[in-house]
Amino acid sequence: MRLRRRVRPRVGAGALTVAAVLLGSGCTSSAETEDPGAPRPGTLRVLASSELVDMEPVLDQVEERTGIKIRPTYMGTLDAVSLLAKNTTDGRYDALWLSSNDYLHLRPDAARKVVSETPVMTSPVAIGVKTTTVRRLGWKPQEVTWSQVEQAVRDGRLTYGMTDPARSNSGFSALISVASGLSGAQSALTEADVAKATPRLKEFFKGQKLTSGSSGWLAAAYGRRGTVDALINYESMLTPMKDLTVIRPRDGVVTADYPLTSLAATGQDTRDTVRRVADALRTPEIQDEITRSTFRRPVVTSVPPSDALDTGRRRELPFPGSRSVADGLLDSYENKLRRPSRTVYVLDTSGSMEGDRIERLKAALADLTGDFRDREEVTLMPFGSDVKSVRTHVVDPADPRAGLDAIRGDTDALSADGDTAIFTSLQKAYGHLGTGPDTFTSIVLMTDGENTAGAKASEFDDFYQGLPAAQREIPVFPILFGDSDRDELEHIAELTGGRLFDAQKGSLDGAFEEIRGYQ
Repeated sequence: MRLRRRVRPRVGAGALTVAAVLLGSGCTSSAETEDPGAPRPGTLRVLASSELVDMEPVLDQVEERTGIKIRPTYMGTLDAVSLLAKNTTDGRYDALWLSSNDYLHLRPDAARKVVSETPVMTSPVAIGVKTTTVRRLGWKPQEVTWSQVEQAVRDGRLTYGMTDPARSNSGFSALISVASGLSGAQSALTEADVAKATPRLKEFFKGQKLTSGSSGWLAAAYGRRGTVDALINYESMLTPMKDLTVIRPRDGVVTADYPLTSLAATGQDTRDTVRRVADALRTPEIQDEITRSTFRRPVVTSVPPSDALDTGRRRELPFPGSRSVADGLLDSYENKLRRPSRTVYVLDTSGSMEGDRIERLKAALADLTGDFRDREEVTLMPFGSDVKSVRTHVVDPADPRAGLDAIRGDTDALSADGDTAIFTSLQKAYGHLGTGPDTFTSIVLMTDGENTAGAKASEFDDFYQGLPAAQREIPVFPILFGDSDRDELEHIAELTGGRLFDAQKGSLDGAFEEIRGYQ
């Protein structure tokens, strides 16, 4: 879900990123170009929220019971709503299975695409706090409120990670929960509630030190860095993590209910198949397996939740009642509340990029420019046999167009020549960033070939290990493109704590846009 300055607020129609998120796979592909396949008898093509990858063993059991094979395509929840609204799901998918349909119902262009929905399980937003931190703060988990969390952040005693609300429904639900708690809203958030909460939200988000486009990478980054005290995510994602005390703040949270949903474009036979799968998922045996294996809560009252889940009652917060409130809250988060981003784009402009490839790179970057946030620092570092130039621009809230136009101008001037000095260029990117200000800092590497000049992989490894600890927390997000070497780029991502994105199977602009959730 991305704000296009030239179009409308970030959650507006046509503004969602179109990129499939394959949790834990280490690569992605554009959902616009990925074909879920032609319909097959006994098979259900399901557009599903990315975190539901952990349900595949359960779906195997459903197939054994019903003979129906479920073929999921995983994607961010808000991205899927955009596809639905743009009429690109008709004939490609048979059903929708998102963490929530709440945002969908705020968009008439998407809401009219669905005809029935059956909740399958639930998981509330929660905050998982290191047990040692809970003791240090003197918290009683059953009594903690969002105001207490904000006060701990304000006092410099708590830092946390959270997924990007612009791309992740867990992040969006967390944002709604915090805004409701800090505003004291007694019903669905209004614009007045958001305005009332904004000063405290600014303080709250000073504590966010990790961001991510997916819950899986967020958990991995938390484990790798060990420098934040807590994570805000769905309860089901936090419960399996060691040394975290899972807290559902007393003043309320938003809960995902995972409705299996029939699409209006399908026929009655397909809808009957969806109903059969929903019925199978709601049998006591499958509900018990769901809660034990995924830590989501059953919707069948006769089935108790996993022993690992707190059974205390908590206030359930409603989703905003209007799209304008949802849009406004998200736009405020992206451009005012969160820490700004600082990114170096290390761009292969070697001779092999001549022709169509360099033009595709220019088009993807030009399109991406409309997604840059207020206060964001963007550095373009094109390279061939060595780094060709280093051009840095800041999107000034007082005059954002000046920075964006400058980025577009530098993009248009890119030209292809020389060899491919990947590792030398990465070293210079780290040198440019230094320790830097308090920002979400990252490096994006796009290359269409193997390293053929400058430093070798082993030399970069030694260089990286010799960096100060703060710089070793700067991840590199490589993009597979053209003839690039997957093993080489996977090594860079693994070494630096980044993630590999695949533009060979999908699209280059889709890969760039998906990385935005990690910046």
